[in-house]
Amino acid sequence: MNFTNKTIIITGASAGIGKVLAVKLAQQGAKLVLAARNQAALEITAHECIQAGGQAIVAPTDVTNPEACQKLIEDSLATFGALDCLVNNAGISMWARFDQLKEISMFEKIMKVNYLGTVYCTNYALPHLKNSRGLLVAISSLSGKTGIPTRSGYAASKHAVQGFFDSLRIELRGTGVDVLVVSPGFVATDIRQHVLGADGKPVKASLNNEQQKAMSTELCADLIIKAMRKRKRELVMTLKGKLGLWLKLFSPNLVDTLAARAVSSQKREI
Repeated sequence: MNFTNKTIIITGASAGIGKVLAVKLAQQGAKLVLAARNQAALEITAHECIQAGGQAIVAPTDVTNPEACQKLIEDSLATFGALDCLVNNAGISMWARFDQLKEISMFEKIMKVNYLGTVYCTNYALPHLKNSRGLLVAISSLSGKTGIPTRSGYAASKHAVQGFFDSLRIELRGTGVDVLVVSPGFVATDIRQHVLGADGKPVKASLNNEQQKAMSTELCADLIIKAMRKRKRELVMTLKGKLGLWLKLFSPNLVDTLAARAVSSQKREI
């Protein structure tokens, strides 16, 4: 896939992976539609994209609202006339044991953003992606492959993303539309500054052990772009992640033990 003059929508483009991915695609001449709730942050991303040699428009969007997702697609078409790729990247996370939750409604919030947001955007984008024989990208997580303690709601939403796009890939055979599911491990983004705690509010904390082992957003974006260019079906980023998937087939109890041990060793850093 050549990105020059290709119209690409990226949700969650105001920061983190989405922002870096947008700028790198702009360097390759893409036309970017940048979506997120924070318009001021989107304007900064758009400026960097234009400085990098691409075209970019800002489309403030709450992906939990189906009408807002429809408008996102309509605005993209009105500006650029076509749609070649949708990158579903918007997401939120959590950090709390299920039996210690004080606010169960966070599960609904996480599911709406991480899963239903991708469904809504994909629903309105799909007819146009069929016309362009384009590409659907879902930024999932290794948590979408296996359960992670203290991330039960997040893992559930990413399992839903994985199942939805795996099913959609099969349905879209013969249409020219390809589906890529990306499963990063820990990436050094500011998402953990907004992670939801047991009370359903952002804890404004990071896990120091996790951050020390995190992949940079630049490397993460480079790997995503490489997979997009090849129109791959799946990208599991780390060797540990790939080994974990194989190990889960043969020794699932060991995988559970390792996951529990990894999380118990983490310390919260305010």
